[in-house]
Amino acid sequence: MDHNPPIHFRDLGTIEYGKAWECQETLFQKLVEYKKNPSGDGRPEQYLLFCEHPHVYTLGKSGDETNLLVQEEYLRKINATYFRTNRGGDITYHGPGQIVGYPILDLEVLEIGLRQYVERLEQVIIALLGDHGIKATRKEKATGVWLDADHPVKARKICAIGIRSSRYVTMHGFALNVNTDLDYFSYINPCGYRTGGVTSMEKELGRTLDMHGTRDHLRRIFMDYFVQTRWRRG
Repeated sequence: MDHNPPIHFRDLGTIEYGKAWECQETLFQKLVEYKKNPSGDGRPEQYLLFCEHPHVYTLGKSGDETNLLVQEEYLRKINATYFRTNRGGDITYHGPGQIVGYPILDLEVLEIGLRQYVERLEQVIIALLGDHGIKATRKEKATGVWLDADHPVKARKICAIGIRSSRYVTMHGFALNVNTDLDYFSYINPCGYRTGGVTSMEKELGRTLDMHGTRDHLRRIFMDYFVQTRWRRG
């Protein structure tokens, strides 16, 4: 088994959620179909996609629609859209100033399971935040990355994670709040939680971050964990 399989990086820029979903599905289905019927054409490539979305709320396949706290008419007023998706998790928000990552990976090639995959995604984000002096951790029984995770009042989420997998191929991924307008989270129960706040790197550091530099930093850490198989920072 190749311990350093290539993962190709593609920055989609600012893109409508539906178009990014179509892009993911195309790459995802190529890998899934290959695993069903391996061909002489060779295994399709793995990808890490980064993007930003215009204001949008997305609901996971088992999510509760009542966690969207406003009606469709109000969504239009705040220039937001709404999608039901086929990922796990409940409702979340995507928007400008947020890095959304969609890894299209074959976990069998990477020799990791689904649970380890999610933990590794979390650790990538924790490592990035640590490099900026922000202490972040996991929260028991709550996927994603949190600050003051065990504090009943101060706990706040900085990165949401929701994935889909078939035959150990992944799609969807994570959303890290960098310079995100956090007011948009007030219109939902983020990830289905009625308690616990949300935060951003900008809010925690008291300054606006350079999105290009932050994306590049995050890409390097991701590749460090998934391509070089260096599971050493956590």
